[in-house]
Amino acid sequence: MDGLKQGLEHANVSSETMEKHTGCSSKEGKGKRLWKKVKYQLVEYHSLPGYLKDNEYIVGHYRSEWPLKQILLSIFTIHNETLNVWTHLIGFFFFLSLTIYTAMKVPRVVDLHSLQQIPDVLRRADLHKLHAELMTCLPSLPHMPDLHKLREELKTTLPSMDLLPSLQGWNFMEVLYNCLPERFSNGNYTDVCVLRSVKEDVANIIAPLMVRPITRWPFFVFLGGAMFCLLASSTCHLLSCHSERLSYIMLRLDYAGIAALISTSFYPPVYYSFMCNPFFCNLYMVFITVLGVATILFSLLPMFQTPEFRTIRASLFLGMGLSGIAPIFHKLILFWHQPEALHTTGYEILMGLLYGLGALVYATRIPERWMPGKFDIAGHSHQLFHILVVAGAYTHYRAGLVYLKWRDLYGC
Repeated sequence: MDGLKQGLEHANVSSETMEKHTGCSSKEGKGKRLWKKVKYQLVEYHSLPGYLKDNEYIVGHYRSEWPLKQILLSIFTIHNETLNVWTHLIGFFFFLSLTIYTAMKVPRVVDLHSLQQIPDVLRRADLHKLHAELMTCLPSLPHMPDLHKLREELKTTLPSMDLLPSLQGWNFMEVLYNCLPERFSNGNYTDVCVLRSVKEDVANIIAPLMVRPITRWPFFVFLGGAMFCLLASSTCHLLSCHSERLSYIMLRLDYAGIAALISTSFYPPVYYSFMCNPFFCNLYMVFITVLGVATILFSLLPMFQTPEFRTIRASLFLGMGLSGIAPIFHKLILFWHQPEALHTTGYEILMGLLYGLGALVYATRIPERWMPGKFDIAGHSHQLFHILVVAGAYTHYRAGLVYLKWRDLYGC
């Protein structure tokens, strides 16, 4: 009996011990989960380590030293870097699409001056008496009075780099046959020979006129620089909160991307403006390349990323952009009579205004400095800076299309 009582008491003690142990384990598990949840919550500016403190007017919604998995997943959550990541990530895919489109839309180009030979072909084929009737059926055939009209047609039909419709799919045998008067409509052997001769002569002229378009590599260098800048910026804003070392690497990558965008932006205007003057072309290209490399090397200095250097960073990048004024003025002096020179300069002025406004907003931290904490999620200066950069780069893309069309049609 005593043994039974002792056994029951021992069982009760063991049960109580197990319950206590289970309770402790449960509390410990809840504590770990709560700590993990608290650890990966967004924090305020005053709780950040020193290397993450950059803008005291952005008060809250910071990620601080999160593991990479949580950081990567945070691209789909709301914090003060969400729009910084997405504005340039969307911009990257936008410019990737533009690059693919541009690569696939290389036009065939016609030498306008040589098109004047086509009326001579008609005269040699003994069809000069029918010249007026042929011009009625074929208004795009450029005899002397109509050559200006064809030039205007080229200007209006090539803005999207498409082939001139007047020259696409010409079937001279069929078209000329349909245009001939009734006395030729019986299609006897002589008439067919005349038509075949005209078709062959015109085909022989058109073939060498379809020259290869001007080289595109400066334009694609610019597009590559823009994509590198946008992707580097987006990656930097996503990953920099992981650790001090990764933040150090990402910020330098970001600054290198900005320098690359500014430098490569000068390649299309300099190359296509001075392609017929190799000395100035090489001079300007070497200068802007050296300036870009020097800026990247300067950005590797640790002090360059500190908040105290914000104004210096903005001034340096703005100075790089202003260095492009010299080749633009030079272009206007050489080609003041060319509409394309004025057209591209208009785009370049707009681009400069967008970049300059972006640098001003970045340096002054407007509007969040006026209402700290009100623009933590959306509307703060860095997001506006990102949008202005994408807009400026797209403006430059439009200018590049004008340069390509200009040099495709007229060469040097």
